[in-house]
Amino acid sequence: MSSAPDTMRPRRTAVVTGVSSGIGRAIARRLLDDGWAVVGLSRTRPDLPDRPDRPGLDWRAVDLAGDDVASAVADLTRVDALVHAAGFQESGPLRDLDPDATDRMHAVHVGAAVRLASCLEGRLVDGGRILLIGSRTADGAWGKSQYAATKAALRALGRSWAMELAGRGVTVNVLEPGPTLTAMTTDPRRAATPPRTPPLGRLVRAEEVASYASFLLEETGAMVTGQHLVICAGASLGADPAGIYLTSAPDTGQ
Repeated sequence: MSSAPDTMRPRRTAVVTGVSSGIGRAIARRLLDDGWAVVGLSRTRPDLPDRPDRPGLDWRAVDLAGDDVASAVADLTRVDALVHAAGFQESGPLRDLDPDATDRMHAVHVGAAVRLASCLEGRLVDGGRILLIGSRTADGAWGKSQYAATKAALRALGRSWAMELAGRGVTVNVLEPGPTLTAMTTDPRRAATPPRTPPLGRLVRAEEVASYASFLLEETGAMVTGQHLVICAGASLGADPAGIYLTSAPDTGQ
């Protein structure tokens, strides 16, 4: 459940990427419900309905793989949070890898994060937040070497930036979902590694990831920084007594 917006404090602004679907959309919706103003970046307009009791979404069409990402937010003078949730997955075993897939995923997962954080750092308020959406597969996953590598890079970025910004009270964390029910789970580019039911019996819901993100973005997350935090329905356990999650098959994570 989201909390009622606090009308006594100035409206906070979050820049959120990947708002057209999945986890990015769920986070944008949660923040809007909580009274944040959201500047949403994606290639496709999201279907987030306006409501009279909350600010609307300021959507901006952006190719997050491009070099001009920073120009989309150049007009912003104050930002309270940056949430980089955009992402996609191309997967396959070592013998079938497309070398260009690394560059494509790196551009969105890592390149866009660097460009946006660097551009907005001077306009991020003291006590602000940077939240990068990574993946449980950052430790390595069968058939997902390229995807896992780009997500692992977010850990290094997040921990380094946390060190640099701690003096201003800015927290930087990486939230790492396991298998989550989004459009990515049926994307043909990841057909070689379909998601599998984790020990808790179902995939994580995007709204559950958004709730975890909200905890980190609000005052409740003020003392959490430089961390990578997993929400995976037990997928990282590797085995389950009921036999739901079989270790004899490759563990594909998210």
